[in-house]
Amino acid sequence: MAKNLEISFLLDFYGQVLTEKQRDVMEQYYNDDLSLAEIADNFGITRQGVRDAIKRGEAIILDLEEKVGFAARYRAVQSGVARIAQLARDIRFANSGYGADPKVEEAASQIIAITEQISE
Repeated sequence: MAKNLEISFLLDFYGQVLTEKQRDVMEQYYNDDLSLAEIADNFGITRQGVRDAIKRGEAIILDLEEKVGFAARYRAVQSGVARIAQLARDIRFANSGYGADPKVEEAASQIIAITEQISE
């Protein structure tokens, strides 16, 4: 069974909607990189039971992402914030020559500080 690393990311957003056992199985598989056999031993179930739990959990979180799109929105916001910060650094650099406007420097610095706070 090939691992879809996107699932690990989606677990952060939607893991709480899964049963505790499904979430634990999926976290061990995707985040802890345990094999199906190792997880089966941990839970006292068969490898097939582990595989079924993973497949059900994947279907649930993929369906949720398709419907609500929180992870995609998060990525879009992070990308936008990074772009805004880069533009502010470019403005600050372009303004840094002879006759630099201190208001532009201050505004660019504030934009960068705000984007850093948002990204934390």
